[in-house]
Amino acid sequence: MDSGDRERLILETAAELFREKGFHGAGMDEIGTRAGLSGPALYRTFGGKNEILAALFTEALDELVGATTELLPDPVADLRRLVHHHVTFTVGRRALVAVYQREDRALVEPWRRDFDRRRRRYVERWEAAVARAVPAASPVEVEAATQGCLGTIFSLAVWPRRTLRSPGAVDAAEAYVLRGLGLPEGPGA
Repeated sequence: MDSGDRERLILETAAELFREKGFHGAGMDEIGTRAGLSGPALYRTFGGKNEILAALFTEALDELVGATTELLPDPVADLRRLVHHHVTFTVGRRALVAVYQREDRALVEPWRRDFDRRRRRYVERWEAAVARAVPAASPVEVEAATQGCLGTIFSLAVWPRRTLRSPGAVDAAEAYVLRGLGLPEGPGA
């Protein structure tokens, strides 16, 4: 197994364990055992749980911040695209998003400062997207809409699997978020 594959395996295993037991409830030995790796192989890849958590947060933020770049000239279509991307990402990477949402207090320096800065930038980009799409909204309404939207989307990470597997559940969640933002629901709306 090459180092990239080993790193991916460790991160996916740790995300599942942190989701199940919390950051403080899962140990390096358990991560190694579940991943089928020896202690030395684990520590050659990551220096400890804090570094693993920081790598998970970096992975999540890289994906989320990258998606907030304005891509479409129509602000409503661009916000719809952003909502769709985040819903799809959250459902597809449930363990990672659950850890991102629940374990941010466990992140320590030197990673904490960078994470906080990047998360602020992420929220600011969301607010800009909402403000472009809903120009009549006041700054307070933009902030509230952004937080409500993100809270709803990220809550999908902890929905029961059976609910998310129900036909149309993910589309219904996306439509709910769009309605909350006051936007038409359909792709051509």
